[in-house]
Amino acid sequence: MNALKTIAYIAAAVFIFFGVLFIWGAFSPNGSTGWIIVGIISVLIGLGLIFIVGRRAAQAQAQAQNVQVKIDLPGGVSLDTVKCKSCGGVITSDNISLVNGAPMVTCPYCHTAYQLTEEPKW
Repeated sequence: MNALKTIAYIAAAVFIFFGVLFIWGAFSPNGSTGWIIVGIISVLIGLGLIFIVGRRAAQAQAQAQNVQVKIDLPGGVSLDTVKCKSCGGVITSDNISLVNGAPMVTCPYCHTAYQLTEEPKW
């Protein structure tokens, strides 16, 4: 996509450059009034290319990005139940979300939200 964007910007610059040359040449002693029309059309095509490419880049940036985190656990891992610190309710994986890189827990029973921390193993 970046290559097409670069090519479109180069083509727009060429259209605008030659459009300005045609408009400028129309006012020379050997110029023709038809050159003004050709120059204006060329400049408009160049500006249109810039507008279209800029708009597509903005649309691509606006699309939401979905980030999935997959954890590869070592062989001997046992799974414990996670309980809410406030009410003691059982927390499932649906209640854990990743916010700004930190795992956050929202209790479905008392609606308490807190950061999930790992206790030391020793």
